[in-house]
Amino acid sequence: MNTFTELVKSRRSANKFKTEVTISRHELDEMFSLVKFAPSAFNLQHAHYLAVTNKDLKEQVYEAANKQYKVLTSSAAIVVLGDLEAYHNIGPINEGLLNLGIIDQQEFDETVSSVHAMYEDRGDLFKRDEAIRNASLSAMLFMLIAKDKGWDTCPMIGFDPDQLRKALNIPDRYVPAMLITLGAEDTSRQRPRGYRKPNGEFVTYDRF
Repeated sequence: MNTFTELVKSRRSANKFKTEVTISRHELDEMFSLVKFAPSAFNLQHAHYLAVTNKDLKEQVYEAANKQYKVLTSSAAIVVLGDLEAYHNIGPINEGLLNLGIIDQQEFDETVSSVHAMYEDRGDLFKRDEAIRNASLSAMLFMLIAKDKGWDTCPMIGFDPDQLRKALNIPDRYVPAMLITLGAEDTSRQRPRGYRKPNGEFVTYDRF
């Protein structure tokens, strides 16, 4: 890829992958080492990735995803999770800044206190919204990173979260935000890109 614009335009949702193509843990780790730079509220880094490459486990993901063929043919099924308890990490995440003298003890204590209060006062729905919102920001960056490294992806919401949770032993603190299939796209029956709205149909300036 030569430019970011070309990267954005070339990324498409792949519905079928080449079954003979595998991906190594090293290659996935390279992507995850970049996706950690995604933005998140208060730098809480809500996203947690569950990368499924094991054939038997991937078949269970396939079952949980309404037997969508793209899951079965993918090189990896990536479950993007949002951490409902991410706000508890505000202290550890900021300890480095405190120890380096970038923030003082008072600012550290106020930050920890205010973040805890915000999440606890606004309740479970807010925690869930925040988990999904921030995990989704991270997931979009992951798909662009994957494309930049020559891999194709497809974000999916068509799955049973409870079945997925049971199959992969996902702890209660995590909410499945989406599933991303990853691999080398089989373009033999690729359709033309779907209609994209012009700016006038999805952009409003200042107010409605």
